[in-house]
Amino acid sequence: QVQLVESGGGLVQAGASLRLSCAASGRTFSRNAMGWFRQAPGKEREFVGAISWKGENAPSPDSVKGRFFITRDNDKNMMSLQMNSLKPEDTAVYYCAARASTIVAASATGYAYWGQGTQVTVSS
Repeated sequence: QVQLVESGGGLVQAGASLRLSCAASGRTFSRNAMGWFRQAPGKEREFVGAISWKGENAPSPDSVKGRFFITRDNDKNMMSLQMNSLKPEDTAVYYCAARASTIVAASATGYAYWGQGTQVTVSS
């Protein structure tokens, strides 16, 4: 059974940093592109960033550019999202996802595997 499990969410103040982790099991994703998405109440799921199997970050959306960075450890089958200078508008449930492809993508429809999500709340 393939599973992606996020961890590291929580409540922080504006300006703080937080690091989310995504642990994969059931198969290796060392040759798959992976990504992070988020969804705030009443809003559509939003692309946060993606990383190639080689560890190259795809261009980030303006909302997180320069603040959020993705890394991965293929040996451990894990991916992380480092979030700096957090803002209240970053409050959302954050999801990690994996593609059945080596090519990064920004559309949620391009991802075959999803975690259950972890809540991030940023207070002002």
